[in-house]
Amino acid sequence: MNMPINQVPGRRSRRTTAAMTVGLTVCLTAALGACGSGSSGSSSSASGGGDKVGVSLILKTLTNPYFVSMQKDAKAQAAKDNVGLTVAAGSTDGDTQTQITAIDNAISRGDKGILITTNGDAVNAALNRAKQAGLFVIALDTAPNPANVADITYATDNHQAGKLDGQYAAAALNGKPAVIAMLDLFNNQVVSVDIDRDHGFLEGMGIAPGSKTENGKEAKSGKYTGGKGGSYTIACHQPTQGAIDGGRTAMENCLSANPNINVVYAINEPAGEGAYNALKAAGKEKSVAIYAIDGSCSGLKNVTSGKFAADAVQYPGKMASLGVSSIAKLARGGSKPSVTNGKTFYDTGTALVAAKSVGGLTVQSPSQAASACWGS
Repeated sequence: MNMPINQVPGRRSRRTTAAMTVGLTVCLTAALGACGSGSSGSSSSASGGGDKVGVSLILKTLTNPYFVSMQKDAKAQAAKDNVGLTVAAGSTDGDTQTQITAIDNAISRGDKGILITTNGDAVNAALNRAKQAGLFVIALDTAPNPANVADITYATDNHQAGKLDGQYAAAALNGKPAVIAMLDLFNNQVVSVDIDRDHGFLEGMGIAPGSKTENGKEAKSGKYTGGKGGSYTIACHQPTQGAIDGGRTAMENCLSANPNINVVYAINEPAGEGAYNALKAAGKEKSVAIYAIDGSCSGLKNVTSGKFAADAVQYPGKMASLGVSSIAKLARGGSKPSVTNGKTFYDTGTALVAAKSVGGLTVQSPSQAASACWGS
């Protein structure tokens, strides 16, 4: 969820003036949300076939390039599939009220489905109302809590993304002591992407998370078993809201708690960027390894420059475009999408990008990963 956490997971003009007014309101209310492409009126198209299908894309925010990429690719797919796409977004990560309004508007407009990166459990009741009204709900990037609030989730395996970072961190330490800063998404709400990435990183290093449902429950010191193994200390768990400013503040707080930090886990690239800024201001940027998750083009540049030691890449545009296509097909009589074998969601893939391989781990170079990166 460019973290990216974790946590992502209204429609077009419709039948009445009242509904149009409601749709406009949600786009204005979502500070950086944008009304989508196309109208929801009935029309036919050679590319999509049949009547236009209304779909709502409801994002965490549009301040994060991760979600901007979702919007861009969803609009491109909507044009191909004769979908009337409406986009709404929260003003900040965690803004559930705007998302609830957008869900209710999608129901009122008669949309066929919702794609959502939820801002928290508070949206669950509205999503259940949407399902009861016959809308197909696809969570993007982050499964709701519980996961069955959505009909299906299209996502990277966030646990695996964190685990790849953790395995690399352990191997790169080569047996040295690890003093770890954990820069999470929240400390006041539970979002699955936050838990999955955090726990994946710890498990990749060979540290037991201590809980399946909460961050910060691991033993604060002990031995990590990844790589050649060694001692570890958890210096801090700090919330970042998945933002640059949040990452900087979190890193400053962590350095105050323990100035000897040499490993930083970041929930997403913006949090990692903020952490780097704080480390640079403290003159410590060359002695600390930052591990991020997202895979944006700018994130890959940070791997090349050495700001990030590694970046677990994801494909947010793929999640959104597949979601649009799936709802369009379902609305026209197609079958429901299914999960990846052995998983509880449809896995859109992840890979680890680093300047060099350590410990025999499989990595992509930044130049290799650039063909599939997103953003600028």
